[in-house]
Amino acid sequence: MTLNEEMASSTRQQDLAPDTGLRMSRQTKIRFGIGFVLFSLLWMTAGSSGSQVLFPQRFTELGIGVPEVILGTMNSVGSVFALVANWLFGALSDMTRSRFGKRTPWIVAGGVVTAAGYLFTSYAPSVALIVAGWCVVQVGVNMMIAPAVAVLSDRIPESHRGTFSALYGGAAIVGQSLGTLIGAQFIESMRSGFIIGTVLFLITGITTVLVWPREGAASPAVPQGEGQHAEHSSKLTWRMVRDSFSPPRKDSRDYYLALVGRLALLIGWSMISTYQLYILQKYCGLSVGESAAVISSMSVISMIALIATTVISGPVSDKLGKRKLLVAIGAVVIAVGMAIPYFMPTATGMMLYAGIAGVGYGIYTAVDQALNIDVLPNKQEAGKDLGILNLANTVGQVLAPVLVSALVVETGNYGLIFPVAIATVLVGAVVIMLIKRVR
Repeated sequence: MTLNEEMASSTRQQDLAPDTGLRMSRQTKIRFGIGFVLFSLLWMTAGSSGSQVLFPQRFTELGIGVPEVILGTMNSVGSVFALVANWLFGALSDMTRSRFGKRTPWIVAGGVVTAAGYLFTSYAPSVALIVAGWCVVQVGVNMMIAPAVAVLSDRIPESHRGTFSALYGGAAIVGQSLGTLIGAQFIESMRSGFIIGTVLFLITGITTVLVWPREGAASPAVPQGEGQHAEHSSKLTWRMVRDSFSPPRKDSRDYYLALVGRLALLIGWSMISTYQLYILQKYCGLSVGESAAVISSMSVISMIALIATTVISGPVSDKLGKRKLLVAIGAVVIAVGMAIPYFMPTATGMMLYAGIAGVGYGIYTAVDQALNIDVLPNKQEAGKDLGILNLANTVGQVLAPVLVSALVVETGNYGLIFPVAIATVLVGAVVIMLIKRVR
């Protein structure tokens, strides 16, 4: 076979869906696209309205402790559960045998568990119960996320993953902005806001699997070793269980670089996005009402910036066949956006941050999951390995509050958050650029 023939064969293979071996029809692409958008949009809207607006305000009004400490404790402890759950349910979905498929049952069940935990947390009167309820939320959310992300590897052609990654990631950030917008509208009527979040969590998994083309019945593979194709078997063995819960060991340099780079980027991003209500009130000096209005404006600005960048960045990544360059560009733009409120601690500075950093994060998010799938050492264990990569989200949520608490509680200066966040984001970009397998 000539070089041109080999390249043509490789290109054709990249156009085929992994689960069917066929090209995806236009209708199938549309259904998957809508499904990924709805999945991210629904759960992120619900989660952000609570974690970024409603819960911080509720902790201020409860009078049972320092609000920043309660929020940090809730996020930190909950993220430990999220860390374990993402890995656990990713691996379990790899091994699942069901006539509904291996991912579908977990996606649906996760929505139900998340809704129950979120409703409980919204009523919890003590710090212990708040943290316990939020841990249930984190378990349920990751019960959905781990198998849903694995669908990108299971069913989406390689040549289309940048576009679908953009839809998935872009919708998540739109959901984050929409969530803060909705939360701000209910900041003085929190009970209604919590009910809306509960319903959104409940319908996330159900809606997604109804929109996607139905997943085929699962007959999972038994891993035969790192980097090798697996053989199908109906018998669950100890080796299958062991390998399904083991981190990648062979040919995994780029995989771990992607993990570390993503972690650093998300720590930097979370340091500001999670604490924006407190930043507005305690750094910019705004009242509760003023901060709610500014958060609403920031949410709209972020959504506009994100939609514009993700619509462009995902397809551009697929067309150019490049992921790392877009990550680097996105990180630099995020850093520029973060620098603005450091030098301009006003509502205007925060709105400029929302727009510029939103553009950068949109660029990064557009290729994030596509890059993660490209560095997988073993496609047969996509659920587990992507679950480990997604630990960057939860570990980032653990470390970001720790860094913010250390800076703010010890110094009382919210301004120090910005240079630390900028440095962390840029370090993440440098690490990702060291990946060799992905252009």
